[in-house]
Amino acid sequence: MGKALADRYPEAAEVFARFDRIRPGTSSLCFQGTEEDLRETRNTQPCLYALEMAITAVLNGRNLRPKGAAGFSLGEVTAAAAAGVFDPETGFRLVCRRGELMQEAAETLDTAMAAVLKLPPDTVETICRDFPGMYPVNYNCPGQLTVSGRADQMSAFGAAVKAAGGRMLPLKVRAAFHSPYMEQAARAFRQDLEQTAMRQGEIPLYSNLTARPYTEDAADLLARQIVSPVRWEALIRQMIADGFDTFWEIGPGQTLTNMIRRIEPAVTARSVREVLPEAGPC
Repeated sequence: MGKALADRYPEAAEVFARFDRIRPGTSSLCFQGTEEDLRETRNTQPCLYALEMAITAVLNGRNLRPKGAAGFSLGEVTAAAAAGVFDPETGFRLVCRRGELMQEAAETLDTAMAAVLKLPPDTVETICRDFPGMYPVNYNCPGQLTVSGRADQMSAFGAAVKAAGGRMLPLKVRAAFHSPYMEQAARAFRQDLEQTAMRQGEIPLYSNLTARPYTEDAADLLARQIVSPVRWEALIRQMIADGFDTFWEIGPGQTLTNMIRRIEPAVTARSVREVLPEAGPC
C-alpha cells in the first residue's frame, strides 16, 4: 500500500520518511505488511493516514487543492490535517495514539461490526433495541447502515435482520467502533486532543458527529466521534446543500465514492486513483 506512490513521487516518499521518524516501521507496514498485521487498528490507522497524507502531498504539489474536506471515521483526522487544523506530523501522532487507545478498548471485550443492507435506518434501529448492547453506528448511504455490538449476538442479530427482509455482512474488524464500547478510548483521546495546538481550518471541515462544518471545539468533536455514529449520508447531503457538487476520494479504494453516488447520483464522485493510479488499489 503506497509503495508505487513513494517510488514515483518524491513528495510522497518524504511524507513516509517523516512519519517513519515518528513511528519507525510505518512505511514497511504499508509496503509489505500482512493482512493480519494491517487489521490491527493500532497499525491500520497510522498506515491509512500515512498513505492519505502522501496522496495529499502529491496533489498539493500539483496545485490540486480542495475547497472543503470531510473524512469517514479515521479519515476525519486526515481531513483535519488537509484543512490546516493541525500539521501532518501532529495528525500522525494523534492517529497513532487513537489507534493504540482503540486497540486497548477493543481487547477488553469480544465485539464486532457488521453492515446491514436493504433496510431503512429506523428498521435497523428497532432491531437493535431488541438486542441490548447492539448499536447502529455508521449511517453510510441509503440501504446501508453499520452496527457494532457483542460478537456473541451477531448471529441472532443477523437472523433478525434477515427476517425483516435485510442482509447482514460481517466486517473484517475486531472491535465495535463508534459505540459506547469505545468510551475508555474516547476519554483518554480527549486528554491528548486538549493538549494539542489546533487552528481554524483554512477550508470548511465537516464533522462526522454533527454532519456540519466545524464551528465548535475541534478537540471535543474528534473525541466524541470515537463513541458516536458516523453520520456520513447526512454529512454529504449537507455538503451538497452548501454548494459542493464534485467529490474526490483521497485513499486506497473507492468505498466512499460509491456511497456518495448512492446518496446523490446527480453529483460527481470520483476516486483519486483515476488520476493517480499509484494510490491503489490495496
